[in-house]
Amino acid sequence: MYLSTSGVYGDCAGARVTETRPRRAQTPRAKRRVAAEERLRRFAIRSRITLTILRVPGIYAPTRLPLERLRHDTPVLRGEDDVYTNHIHADDLARAVVAALYRGRANRAYNVSDDSELKMGEWFDLVADTFHLPRPRRVAREIAEREIAPSLFSFMRESRRLSNARLKRELRVSLSYPTPREVLAEIAPRALSRQLPLPIDDLRASRRPRMKR
Repeated sequence: MYLSTSGVYGDCAGARVTETRPRRAQTPRAKRRVAAEERLRRFAIRSRITLTILRVPGIYAPTRLPLERLRHDTPVLRGEDDVYTNHIHADDLARAVVAALYRGRANRAYNVSDDSELKMGEWFDLVADTFHLPRPRRVAREIAEREIAPSLFSFMRESRRLSNARLKRELRVSLSYPTPREVLAEIAPRALSRQLPLPIDDLRASRRPRMKR
C-alpha cells in the first residue's frame, strides 16, 4: 500500500475529480508522488503482488487544526479567487487503510476524502468561529502571493473536489466524520473548557509599579 497525495491531479478548476482523471501534477512535491506511484505500479506487476494507492488530501484531527495560522493572522483568498480544498479525518484515514488491506483491488487507486465541499476560506472561517478566533483576512491573489509562505500558497493555486464514491463502494468505508463540522462540534467545547479564566484585573494590578514609602 502507498499513501500518495491528491495533489497528483494538479489544478482542476474546482471540478469533481475521480480516480480515472489524468494526473497533471504541478508542484515538485506532487510530481515526486506521481513518480513514486508509477515505480510502485511497475514493481507490483513485475513481482505479482497487490498494490493499493490511497490518494490523501489534507488530514485533520483535534491536534491538526490551523489554529496557529489563524492566531498569526495568515490571510486567505477572497471569495472570487478562493479554491476548493479537500479533507479527511485521521481516524477515517486509518479506517480506509485497514479496509484497503482487506478489500483493495490490485493496482487500484482510491481518493480518501470526506463528503465536504469547502473552499479554503470557508474552512478557516469554520475553525475560527468554532474556537472564537477572528476570521482571517480575505485578500486578492496577488496580495496573498506576497504575504503567504510559498509552501502554503502552493495549495491556493489548485482547486478540485475529490469524489469518494469508489472508496465507499469498493472498500465499503463508512465515514465517522463526513465533514469537519462533526469533529469541531466534539472538540471545541472540551478545548474551550480547558481554558482557565484569566483574572485580567488582578494581572494588571500585579504589574503596576509599587510606590515606595
